[in-house]
Amino acid sequence: VWMFSAKSQAILGDNNSIEMPTPRAVLTGHQSEITCVATIAELGLVVSGSKDGPCLVHSLTGDLLHSLEPPSTCESPRLITISREAFIILTYDQGNICMFSINGKLLHFMRHKDNLQSLILSRDGQYMLMGGSAGVIEVWRSHDFSHLYSYPVCDSCIRSIALTHDHRFLIAGLATGCLLVFNIDFNKWHHEFQERYT
Repeated sequence: VWMFSAKSQAILGDNNSIEMPTPRAVLTGHQSEITCVATIAELGLVVSGSKDGPCLVHSLTGDLLHSLEPPSTCESPRLITISREAFIILTYDQGNICMFSINGKLLHFMRHKDNLQSLILSRDGQYMLMGGSAGVIEVWRSHDFSHLYSYPVCDSCIRSIALTHDHRFLIAGLATGCLLVFNIDFNKWHHEFQERYT
């Protein structure tokens, strides 16, 4: 864990010196290569996964807090995202997706039909966006893993997904090197949900 200073545009070392940058903490516990990592500075947590190994939750100061125990069909973690509401979503090989509480409790599990390559959450954590080898970007409600919408099929594998700062556009990076921009309106699904249950 390194400390970056925006003011000096440099990595800081001991005594906040920029002359000899040193890590603030070294996180240990994995026995094989790290495949994915995510952090949420507001909670002071780092979640990491390793090949054929566990997902570990550390504090930013280096303390190992616990490991996340998925179902036995989940072997190698591939993607991690953490919401501000303190839940962790992990994808594993073979399309397995798990949601854990920040304390390590398994909340949801599902098996997706696609080989997922990218997973992000909306800023409020209510929606998951995912894409993979099938070339389809899907929107899911994160609290219950319900499918809401699928964008038209792209001509290539989806390698990365990003949302613009205002959450009005979704950008997809394809294996062909193309970038596609889609309109997205999270309010549409939010209002449908509100009207259905109020």
